[in-house]
Amino acid sequence: MTLAEALRHAREMLAAHQIEDATLEAELLLRHTLGKSREGLYLDLNQELDANEQADYWKLVERRLWHEPTAYITGHREFYGFDFHVDRRVLIPRPESELLVEKALAWATGRRRPPVIGEVGTGSGAIAITLAHYLHRARVYAIDISLDALEVAAINCQRQGVADRVKLIRGSLLESLPEPADLIVANLPYLTQKEMKTLAPEVAAYEPALALAGGENGLDVIMALCDQIKGKLRPGGLLLLEIGAGQAEAVVSRLKELEPQAEVEISPDLSGHERVVSLKLPG
Repeated sequence: MTLAEALRHAREMLAAHQIEDATLEAELLLRHTLGKSREGLYLDLNQELDANEQADYWKLVERRLWHEPTAYITGHREFYGFDFHVDRRVLIPRPESELLVEKALAWATGRRRPPVIGEVGTGSGAIAITLAHYLHRARVYAIDISLDALEVAAINCQRQGVADRVKLIRGSLLESLPEPADLIVANLPYLTQKEMKTLAPEVAAYEPALALAGGENGLDVIMALCDQIKGKLRPGGLLLLEIGAGQAEAVVSRLKELEPQAEVEISPDLSGHERVVSLKLPG
């Protein structure tokens, strides 16, 4: 069986099981099996797969047929141009969360003093590590309540060469932040109870519920963090919160109640959905 034949057969199998983007999924799994780049794969489509390669590939395809996410099967996920290790201990980084990084970097540009940054709910560490990569002088604290998640974040800190600049902390929200920060970034659980019941099998059966479930209206954890902001954000500091659909008004209202003098804004993602609420303190 050639690579082209294997790709075609895998694509047909995945599509028959209602796996979205079956062509791309088949390609990613075959590239992982063979250790090839996308260009290398398509240059070698007439190459024959040996028996071991075929066995390895069909094992991966079978896992995907059971709706295991490709990122967990391959152990990789790209975020903001960097390759991160992921497994079932952490949520798979989503492209929409890159808006948090973009807004953080835009805020940091031109600052004279190296910022102190706290990321709450770091998971795989993708956001904290990306910020540390671009903001070389920043002091970055990455906080998570899950020891399993911090183990994955530690792997990624080592791989990305920022282990000396990102301090991993086990704790709940801002209680464990060791000093006031100039920038606090958080992508916390925000799915409602109703949304948790309608998740795709890839999410419901494989991704950690701790990183997804935000209570009845999805705001339990986000509001808890908002209530802890006093004394944790320096004058002139910025808070960036990723939110879910329909949550912006409630979050903005709570932040304005807590910090009446602050600037509070809502930013949409590329799909036009309200995605990030930001609070900037005066000073």
